[in-house]
Amino acid sequence: MDTFDAIYQRRAIKQFDPDHRLTKEEETKLLEAAVQSPTSFNIQHWRFVIVRDPELRRKIRTEYGNDQAQMTDASLLIIMTADIKAWTKDPQRYWKNAPKEVADLLVNWMGPFHEGRDWLQRDEAQRSIGMAMQTIMLAAKSMGYDSCPMIGFDIEKVGELINLPDDHLMGAMVAIGKKTKDSWPKPGQLPLREVVIENSF
Repeated sequence: MDTFDAIYQRRAIKQFDPDHRLTKEEETKLLEAAVQSPTSFNIQHWRFVIVRDPELRRKIRTEYGNDQAQMTDASLLIIMTADIKAWTKDPQRYWKNAPKEVADLLVNWMGPFHEGRDWLQRDEAQRSIGMAMQTIMLAAKSMGYDSCPMIGFDIEKVGELINLPDDHLMGAMVAIGKKTKDSWPKPGQLPLREVVIENSF
């Protein structure tokens, strides 16, 4: 599918075929596309928690997810998380294929950029999650699947269910699968004149 077609056709789908599953090859293709997403300093701090356990998915849906059907019915349910401290964890590996002078420069910049700026570490992690999630949704659409990004769940409780480490944060969830019902028509996009600002407000 053409990239622009995927962008314009992607919608948040609420009803999925509960009997459909992606093949292992399709799932790998989707996740390999996701890790092509950009991250600051290439630290790749997103962590994709794929919830396969039907009972865990049911618990998330009924107890902490406002009974959103896509949490149990979609082929895949991915909880988007990120390692906030990835920049401290063997950062040389993020630049292992770069020329040594480039790798040394960027690895040495990581500390001063992140150190003592907890707000920035969290912001960067959430930005990276957002870019990876959009990549997943567009890749899914191009493969003939649909998706639904979700934030309507109890972040703390779901974090406990998946044993989220203390140095990680929760982002949104994304459900992927075969739709059984179209979404309603697009409710309306704001005109460019309202959202595009040149040079300054």
